[in-house]
Amino acid sequence: MPVLTRRRDHDRREECWLIYCGDVHVGTIAVRSGIPHDQAPWGWRCGFYPGSEPGECTSGTAATFDQARADFERAWQVFSAKRTEAGYQAWRDQEAWTAEKYRQFDRGERMPHDWRPGG
Repeated sequence: MPVLTRRRDHDRREECWLIYCGDVHVGTIAVRSGIPHDQAPWGWRCGFYPGSEPGECTSGTAATFDQARADFERAWQVFSAKRTEAGYQAWRDQEAWTAEKYRQFDRGERMPHDWRPGG
């Protein structure tokens, strides 16, 4: 399995890191916005869908980035242990379907009613 990598999301106002396993977006660690000052400022989310069952993705909050990262890594160990290549491929197929849908919308075309990823 590929190692996890982090990519800064420069489109967000608050600091946000997107976490990938190979080409699959598997989580996020970010500063939470709009919360009281006495609450943990960092939030994390671990998991992806499709490719997992409802309820398998987890999330939490932390006082620091380092704590959020450690919490995410523990959650990832549990989540990734149950993943198969078919689950990762389901996520990739959904991404391909969504990208093609928006390319066709941008060209003013309609999606065929029976269009599916990969064919």
